[in-house]
Amino acid sequence: MRAVEFELIAADGAARSGIGHAARGTYRTPCFMPVGTRAAIKYLSAADYERLGAEIVLGNTYHLMLRPGAETIAHFGGLGKFTDWRGLTLTDSGGFQVFSLEPKMDDDGVTFRSTYDGSTHRFTPESAVQTQQLLGADIQMVLDVCAPLPSPPDVIRLALDRTTAWAARAKAAHTRDDQALFGIVQGGIDEAMRAESAQRTAELGFDGYAIGGLSVGETRSEMLPALAAAMAHLPTDRPRYLMGVGDPASLVEAVGLGVDQFDCVMQTRIGRHGTAMTGHGKLHVKNAKHALSEEPLDSDCGCEVCARHSRGYIRHLFQVGEPTGPRLVSLHNLAWTLQLMDRMRAAIGAGTFDALRREVLAVWG
Repeated sequence: MRAVEFELIAADGAARSGIGHAARGTYRTPCFMPVGTRAAIKYLSAADYERLGAEIVLGNTYHLMLRPGAETIAHFGGLGKFTDWRGLTLTDSGGFQVFSLEPKMDDDGVTFRSTYDGSTHRFTPESAVQTQQLLGADIQMVLDVCAPLPSPPDVIRLALDRTTAWAARAKAAHTRDDQALFGIVQGGIDEAMRAESAQRTAELGFDGYAIGGLSVGETRSEMLPALAAAMAHLPTDRPRYLMGVGDPASLVEAVGLGVDQFDCVMQTRIGRHGTAMTGHGKLHVKNAKHALSEEPLDSDCGCEVCARHSRGYIRHLFQVGEPTGPRLVSLHNLAWTLQLMDRMRAAIGAGTFDALRREVLAVWG
């Protein structure tokens, strides 16, 4: 048995709902995974994730290997036990953060400096696997090369070839049977290179497959054809994960192409600045017009924030610099997104996904 098994429950066109069976538990797809960069989502705790109904939470390998250190987390029994999160965990390889630092890169790996103290570190495909095995997440990612967009074709080609070569090395280095390893597809917005990368990565035989290097500056109209080109060549019996994408329009479009898993920092990042996600689009709760509003952030939302607090109160919290304000809007945005995933799973089961897709795009497109 693979470390993650995908069970198909329903399909509506290419959109599908299912269950991912990991060694320590299950998760429903389509699945949105909140991002806890430094072993926590800002202003939230593991108890919050549980109440929200999240099933997988991300940790960031780059930050965690620097502070508190992978060995420290291993001492506590892995990322889940360290944070007392009872659901599943996924760690990215740290590649995106490393490459944003413009490191020295060669065919063997990358050398970079810590953003904390300037110390020098080296990442190879093998060390990325070993670090994540210490972190102990249920799913880990291979080290990839994420080229910025736009980039010249030769830069995209080099990123694709190195990502594929590093994926093979990562697979050979991976030894934990209870931890899944996902390969990553690159190729920029070039459809032919995306298809090639998907084929070459699938041939290596991973537990699941991620599409990386999108939502990094390109438009949605550029992203979707590249995503479709990759999806056409990824196995249907494995989970498929679009990395770093969480805006509602992209979520419904990607689910319509058959994507199963997503992560994004958008929900909490905009929440910390006073922007709430609603069925009518973004709501900027700090605006003066909300000062006397007794309405919740979204009257159609069933989350604990909307059940209890008014826009006027939340605006006041932001006005006086009270951290409870960013916390409440972050909680709401995560709950709203998880409810959207619930609605997508239900629509796929009912055969009405396209109607839901059009509804979401009418507001968020």
